[in-house]
Amino acid sequence: MVTTMRLGHFLLLLLLVTLAGCTTLPATAVRRPHRAAWDIPETVLITYHVQPGKEAAFQTLLLRAWVIYQRHHLVVTKPHIVVRDREPEGGMRFVEVFTWVSHSAPDQAPPEVQAIWNEEMSACEGRNGHRPIEGGEVMLLAR
Repeated sequence: MVTTMRLGHFLLLLLLVTLAGCTTLPATAVRRPHRAAWDIPETVLITYHVQPGKEAAFQTLLLRAWVIYQRHHLVVTKPHIVVRDREPEGGMRFVEVFTWVSHSAPDQAPPEVQAIWNEEMSACEGRNGHRPIEGGEVMLLAR
């Protein structure tokens, strides 16, 4: 009877250890919650067609906007690329590439962000069939 009880305890202990092993992840595994498409990062390329004479002020405005985005935790800090280019017709454009923390981040922009977007829009102009500010999602090929 003692041997049967010891065997029973041993089997119970073995069962508990086995179950515990099934519920833990190996040290190298990373548990990630399911993320909806709107919750994954979104890299964008934005083109700003800046009004003549407002180029220097617009460059400062873009830097201010970037600080605000970071303060509100709306963007991934790198990469952030801003270039300036002269358009074939002579106007100046700025092109910015950055990544929102999620697809929904710009849709939930606080008033401070919306205000800076209004400032950007007022410094830009539509020309040559282009809207004042154009852009959309792009895919980064290298980091």
